[in-house]
Amino acid sequence: MGAVSEGEVVTGGTASDAAPPAHGSDFLQLRAEDAPPGGKADWLAQRLRQAITDRRLAVGSRLPSTRVLAAELRVSRGVVTEAYRRLAEDGHVEGRRRGGTVVVAAPPVVPRAPSASGPPRRTAPAHGPVPRSPFDGEPGDDVFDVLRAADARIDLTPGRPDLSAFPRTAWLRAERAVLAELSAADLGYGDPRGAPRLRRAVADWLARSRGIRVEPDGILIVAGTAQALTLLSPVLLADGVTGVAVEDPSSLGTRQHLRHGGLATPPVPVDDNGVRVDALRATGARAVLLTPAHQFPTGAVTSGERRRELLRWAADGGLIVEDDYDAEHRYDRPPVPALRSLLADRLCYTGSVSKLLAPALRIGWMIPPPRHLDALTHAKRVTDLGNAVLPQLVLARLMETGQLERHLRLLRARHIRRRNAMIDAVTAHLPGAVVHGAAAGLHLTVTYAQDVPDTELAAAALAHGVKCQPLSWHRQLPGAPGLVLGYAADPPGAITEGVTALGRALRELS
Repeated sequence: MGAVSEGEVVTGGTASDAAPPAHGSDFLQLRAEDAPPGGKADWLAQRLRQAITDRRLAVGSRLPSTRVLAAELRVSRGVVTEAYRRLAEDGHVEGRRRGGTVVVAAPPVVPRAPSASGPPRRTAPAHGPVPRSPFDGEPGDDVFDVLRAADARIDLTPGRPDLSAFPRTAWLRAERAVLAELSAADLGYGDPRGAPRLRRAVADWLARSRGIRVEPDGILIVAGTAQALTLLSPVLLADGVTGVAVEDPSSLGTRQHLRHGGLATPPVPVDDNGVRVDALRATGARAVLLTPAHQFPTGAVTSGERRRELLRWAADGGLIVEDDYDAEHRYDRPPVPALRSLLADRLCYTGSVSKLLAPALRIGWMIPPPRHLDALTHAKRVTDLGNAVLPQLVLARLMETGQLERHLRLLRARHIRRRNAMIDAVTAHLPGAVVHGAAAGLHLTVTYAQDVPDTELAAAALAHGVKCQPLSWHRQLPGAPGLVLGYAADPPGAITEGVTALGRALRELS
């Protein structure tokens, strides 16, 4: 018997018995032979998604071109294109023209499923204390940090934009253009009110999109609405204002910021037309914080009659703090003007790009009443000397070139599909539940008739691997139980799976 040459394998059979050579790719050791008949695109998408989940494909990794991978697997190019399209729809990859297809976001790690007998029992870790539940007792100052740190396979908490949609290519292009024209002097300490170029761009943006007419010198650039409230609190106290009335329900986080600033937060009921001005007058408060364009969390829009009542209340000496929350994210209703477009001397307007681009940018703006502008400018100066200048200039360029408006149009189309998936899932898996605030925003509020505390339901949902927020967190007055569910950050399939788990948890508790 002759010697076996290098690369040959003796199996005991004849040459005619040998299996045909398998073709595959060194990339993730993919073999098209492993795919079920007629399901190659689905198989490939699943394999790629799993590789992103377990970090074999890290964020920033570039996938092979469709032509190269199709040739290596000996499948049609359409199979690879379809698999990449599904991952892009889920927000995991992004096509960047000459940059190829790049991984931009990883799915959360899926924990072990709970047993059929009910939610898994908490066991003490080998080292350290048992992590506390965010739903144990009254929510503390760190409750949102605790909830963010909790393990879950699906996160439906409100206020989460689709971070995978961040316009990285447009941002990098704008940043290069800004750096190319930036002088050395521009890199020094800037105006504590914010870069003049961004203040001009914001003034133009608000005039176009919110009907607000303001000079750039009347705008103060801040690190989001949270900093705006932090700066405003001592200014109000110095003016003799000891409390800011808030809508009920309203954002727990906003109330926390006001209270940390030493201000009381008397609640004022909200109905389908917005805040009840008669109840506002009854509180005796000299200031009120409102979300009139899309009330958080009910989604109510302040009606024309209520707006006129609010103007009369402000004319009697009241101050309105307008948080223009979610105003740009609208789908099934016409735009409504900001209150600031009707009133300037008795209104402090705040907005940001946290829900439009990313919270990590920490860029927002406030337009205070003229009598408070100097005091707030001083407060900003002694707090941090002003926001970082380079991101301000990049954002200004996105506004000036129309890139920000194009990005908003893309988001609206994506949000509508995800919102519709959530409404369909609630209808199917939470029968009898009522959906509030579907015409705009990044979340839905769902109330239900079952006699189950919403904190218990949220805790049970977390045990099933789904995060959400109980409506009672955002109430100071008694009200129906419910959940506040964000839909902007997840693809339709994950939304449906998450709401299905909520329905299962509610049935177990009922």
